[in-house]
Amino acid sequence: MTDDLFSAAAASAPATGSRTREEVEVGVDPGQPLAARMRPRSLDEVVGQTEVLRAGSPLRRLIEGGSGVGASSSAILWGPPGTGKTTLARLVATAADRTFVQLSAVTAGVKDVRTVMESARREKAMYGRQTVLFLDEIHRFSKAQQDALLPGVEDRTVILVAATTENPSFSVVTPLLSRSLLVRLQHLTPDELSGLLDRALAEDRGLAGRFSLEEDARQGLLRLAGGDARRALTTLEAAAGAAEAEVPPGAEQEAGTGDPLPITRAHLEQAMDQAVVAHDRAGDQHYDVASAFIKSMRGSDVDAALHYLARQIAAGEDPRFIARRVVIAASEDVGMADPTALQTAVAAMHAVAQIGMPEARIVLAQAVVHVTLAPPSNAVYRAVDDALADVRAGRGGPVPAHLRDAHYAGAEGLGHGTEYVYAHDAPDGVAAQQHLPDDLVEARYYRPGTRGFEARLAERWERLRDRLRD
Repeated sequence: MTDDLFSAAAASAPATGSRTREEVEVGVDPGQPLAARMRPRSLDEVVGQTEVLRAGSPLRRLIEGGSGVGASSSAILWGPPGTGKTTLARLVATAADRTFVQLSAVTAGVKDVRTVMESARREKAMYGRQTVLFLDEIHRFSKAQQDALLPGVEDRTVILVAATTENPSFSVVTPLLSRSLLVRLQHLTPDELSGLLDRALAEDRGLAGRFSLEEDARQGLLRLAGGDARRALTTLEAAAGAAEAEVPPGAEQEAGTGDPLPITRAHLEQAMDQAVVAHDRAGDQHYDVASAFIKSMRGSDVDAALHYLARQIAAGEDPRFIARRVVIAASEDVGMADPTALQTAVAAMHAVAQIGMPEARIVLAQAVVHVTLAPPSNAVYRAVDDALADVRAGRGGPVPAHLRDAHYAGAEGLGHGTEYVYAHDAPDGVAAQQHLPDDLVEARYYRPGTRGFEARLAERWERLRDRLRD
């Protein structure tokens, strides 16, 4: 499976087949999927990625060709599915009459790479034409397979444009990384996807004005797409098919005649074979579901917590947002009753950022179950807020003299550190001395609960308080 926008069109080409600029720019085949038909034919049609395609950027210079600096550098395109990796590789090929060759790391091997290199050398020697090798899913290549690319990249026999959804720092060998531009692509924004849908609905190579998209269906589609342009167009095409199937025989609509067929939320649900969950990222539903999610974890109802997790995932909520809520709950509502809950939540947050959806749903579920079923305690949450309240109220006098910094000339003369007792020198590692300012010496912020691990801390803290305040 390719990882990139509009790559389906390349599937009919031989794995190691090469195409010239003219062949890359052939007309649109109406039998192709909508996502393939709407593939950008020029930089002006590319949706999103404004930062990496800004004027003068390395990737833009590579696409525009010419003989300037960076015009023939190799590049590694790193980003989630449907963000334009294949499209950008094809645009690189159209510059300066280059030959385009596409390989997938899923099926290709070292022999295929060497065949491409030999062909590229002949093209360059006989016709002076450079070859662009697009390698999809490079992270699936072994170290030895990646090493086979190095000679051709080093002497620029080929311009390698590699695509990956995984962090290249972990999945691409260092010599290849150092010889390539690293370009990070981002999910498309809802506004960018919405504009793409409008083009697909209106343009002749798309749906040619035969359909309109109702607003609730549009919002549902944008949520389900999750920033993936290919998914958005594929879903739109399927929903259009569902709308067209309802037209009675003999009443089919021809392009350019009559009113457009409306694509409704029901058509979208038929296309996706699932309900379009109502969930507005900027509205009440977003906050209501998030609130119920947090309160279900706090209330130790793991089934409810998993339900609201599922609603957020199905609605296309950013999994990083969900992960952050779980991390907060691990400290606010569990704290020291089970310190490992925070470890699980933080590990889940990092894992979600690395692997993305759909697999991230499993990681999130594990963290939610751990946090929800952990012994509850808000002692840490209350402790820090009580301490902040005192500080903001102006309480807290000078730091006691024996705790002040004594590492500069003259500090001893001021009495800094002179009566400090080094805790490790005490028989049990606890020295009786004052740490709080004078006006807070009786303050009590942390009041451990009686559940889980914190019950043990409560006993220890009581003993320590007595020793420290002797």
